[in-house]
Amino acid sequence: MDAVDGFCESIGFDNAQISRVFAVASELGLPVKLHAGQLSDIGAVELAASFKALSVDHLEYVSEAGVAAMVANGTVAVLLPGAFYTLRETKKPPVEMFRAAGVPIAVASDCNPGSSPITSLLLAMNMACTLFRLKPMEAIAGVTRNAAKALGLDDDRGSIVAGMRADLAIWDADSISELCYYAGYNMLSRKIHGGGNV
Repeated sequence: MDAVDGFCESIGFDNAQISRVFAVASELGLPVKLHAGQLSDIGAVELAASFKALSVDHLEYVSEAGVAAMVANGTVAVLLPGAFYTLRETKKPPVEMFRAAGVPIAVASDCNPGSSPITSLLLAMNMACTLFRLKPMEAIAGVTRNAAKALGLDDDRGSIVAGMRADLAIWDADSISELCYYAGYNMLSRKIHGGGNV
């Protein structure tokens, strides 16, 4: 699915600029996403939620009002531990607040040359558990079911359920926790994409 994304921050686009972009996206029927709350809380999370954003990424700085807006509009919180680590940030996203409010939490690598040169989703899961104290099952949901929701693809992906696309990774692991435990070790045994081996 196509979506319009932006970076709304003190060093990025401001709220008025993002609002204009999102208004045009809405007119064109395109869903929106936003990177916000990485360095400050300038109300961008509430702005994104008001446009029914699929997700907001980063979220180190978000208020209770921002979280409430995400809940009201079905917006997913996407944690980006690679950027947090690379930039040596110290303020963590309010995971407990997301949990208490019932905000779906996704996890992503945010692979980019500016702030997160990480390509491994397994490493992102490890970091989410180690740095942000996600539980292994939360990290797994964060890269499957909740990631699909953050991308607007949860109608046919993200869960192992009859009728969904058969996009699967088969892991050589004794427990789910192992997927979040090892850093730099890929336990992938087999990939299935669209029902066929890859």
